[in-house]
Amino acid sequence: MASPQNYLAVIKVVGIGGGGVNAINRMIDVGLKGVEFIAINTDAQHLLMSDADVKLDIGRKTTRGLGAGMDPDKGREAALDHADDIEEILRGADMVFVTAGEGGGTGTGAAPVVAKIAKDIGALTIGVVTRPFSFEAKLRSAQADVGIEALRAEVDTLIVIPNDRLLAISDRTITLADAFKSADQVLLSGVQGITEIITQPGLINLDFADVKAVMSGAGSALMGIGSARGENRALRAAELAISSPLLEASIDGAMGVLLSVSGGSDLGLFEVNEACELVQSAVHPNAKFIFGTTIDDALGDEVRITVVAAGFEGGEPRKVVTPVIDAATLGGVANPIPSNDPISVALDLDSESTPRRRVTFEELVAEDEIDVPDFMK
Repeated sequence: MASPQNYLAVIKVVGIGGGGVNAINRMIDVGLKGVEFIAINTDAQHLLMSDADVKLDIGRKTTRGLGAGMDPDKGREAALDHADDIEEILRGADMVFVTAGEGGGTGTGAAPVVAKIAKDIGALTIGVVTRPFSFEAKLRSAQADVGIEALRAEVDTLIVIPNDRLLAISDRTITLADAFKSADQVLLSGVQGITEIITQPGLINLDFADVKAVMSGAGSALMGIGSARGENRALRAAELAISSPLLEASIDGAMGVLLSVSGGSDLGLFEVNEACELVQSAVHPNAKFIFGTTIDDALGDEVRITVVAAGFEGGEPRKVVTPVIDAATLGGVANPIPSNDPISVALDLDSESTPRRRVTFEELVAEDEIDVPDFMK
């Protein structure tokens, strides 16, 4: 008798440098499932603090385990010196996430090397990185710009999350520690939003092939996350996802869209239809639109929507100009924190709501006389 085969997609998340390792530590803390975590760093002491499944200290000769000292060339050299080790730990992956905080030495220099190795072995390679806060010095910002472009050339899809945008959804009382914690949370959301599409079964299911169809060779991508409760919750979550202050650019013109909707067992067909139509109206009319739902009763009355938009003409989304800090914030008045704000998730903020009865997917699909919305045909 033939032995049973494992047909699950193998997903590996690689955190590179201090920022990347911190990000995967947070992913491990919140219990992100279905992936293998790999921590890579030139700082041996920092690496010891990681709970990753695999740890690789690179640059033992060039840095002696003491870090790259804000020098991307040292980070790149360290990764090249251990290219065989990196290939070994990535082998067998169907999808590899490369996550890092751009602007430093190891993450900036080593991430493109790791991404190239991942792509060379045939894995769908997705970069999810942060752009540094403005207060982190001009050198770090300049190095981040160079590193982002180098990484973009080596991945299938690159999602860049600008840390400065966190200021737009924070008040003046936020601590420095919480600011960096929320940056890790956004990186988590980016990886989680895509991996759960693949690893979590849903009523309308998406799989690895669906994700690959949208993200393979797509270039720059944008990610939006929204959540809402109460009346019109799915529609409001979709509005938040496509207009998030975290977006550096507009999703207008995207040719490929992944839309994942998560909610409790009372998730209604027609409220989801409204959310899908809203997202469809914001992208290219002929976009490849891939949609999935996941039922998670732990969410209660909350609906969460993740949108990943990719495949822009010219390879780049159209930039939008929004103030990072508005007049109210400058005046010391705290902005209301939107329900999809990663800081509210990171700090365990919550809002009260009154659950109400909705017609469920199962009930509606069981009816004989029902018009199936266009997006589900």
